[in-house]
Amino acid sequence: MTALRDLLARQIATEGPMNLADYMQTCLLHPEHGYYATRDPFGTAGDFITSPEISQMFGELLGLCLAQAWMDQGRPAAYLAELGPGRGTLMKDVLRVTAQIEGFPRKVVLVEASAHLRDVQAKTLVGADVTWVDHVTDLPDGPVLLVANEFFDALPIRQFMRGASGWRERHIGLDRGALAFGLTGETRIDALSHRLADTGADDVVEICPSAGPIVEDIAARVAKGGAALIIDYGDWRSLGDTFQALENHASVDPLSRPGQADLTAHVDFEALSKAAGLCQASEMTPQGVFLERLGITPRAQALARNLQAAALDAHIAAHRRLTHPEEMGSLFKAIALAPKGAPLPPGFDPARSI
Repeated sequence: MTALRDLLARQIATEGPMNLADYMQTCLLHPEHGYYATRDPFGTAGDFITSPEISQMFGELLGLCLAQAWMDQGRPAAYLAELGPGRGTLMKDVLRVTAQIEGFPRKVVLVEASAHLRDVQAKTLVGADVTWVDHVTDLPDGPVLLVANEFFDALPIRQFMRGASGWRERHIGLDRGALAFGLTGETRIDALSHRLADTGADDVVEICPSAGPIVEDIAARVAKGGAALIIDYGDWRSLGDTFQALENHASVDPLSRPGQADLTAHVDFEALSKAAGLCQASEMTPQGVFLERLGITPRAQALARNLQAAALDAHIAAHRRLTHPEEMGSLFKAIALAPKGAPLPPGFDPARSI
């Protein structure tokens, strides 16, 4: 039982069932009881660990990837940006690895809604030229070198179950006072009309209403110069129920403790690519393949020369976790955005027709 659970139950009793997107939005971002408003969820002491916290190699390689894209475009007057920057660890590694590249942008803009996490990021990035904004629409216009690692998976989704000729939306209501899942009546959903051809009875499809507009905003800036790297767990096209909750690094019932667990869903990379119409999007690439193309194994070997015993074992485990197909190497995917006609950032192939 949580304070937020009581608020949600009263709201549902008064207004009726809510869709999954509204539930996620409230659980994650409620100003008093929301998950991201009340804690630092990252690392071994939190509920999950992200790639930048696993090894410095991740942020270093992304920084060098952005730097090469910047040089390939003639060193445009750009700024650095990150969506959902966590503790600021990734950006700290980017700034460190690019510090000796003459003229490389040092101005950083972080898109972060949580006041608590902004404080954490300020401590991590002390001494850096950092500005915070609430939304992607608040980013400055013009060329940008942007990274979004595990950002889109936390955006609220809606779930739909295929019926005979339409869709039933999953919602959250009350069953004898407890939060419970239910389904609406079957209806036509224009945004899913194209999925009638590749789904069958009771198949679940997820859509993320805010993801497309966010990618459109990013693409409008990248079209003027720079690049964007998007890394997250997901696949090319949504199919199946991927909504999940994590607490203390373990899966939990997403309705049991609202506000106390992280809520996520797999990212639909096809939808992201289609929203990037103002610039070019790369082929979707598994994270392990992407990092190997950028040289993570030689970098890991170089770092290993100065390590021994437990530190060496942890370093080897971190490399495996980031790249191995049975760990994050295949579950996580990456795409890049670049201006039309410009070279894609290193590590990516051109997209096939979608």
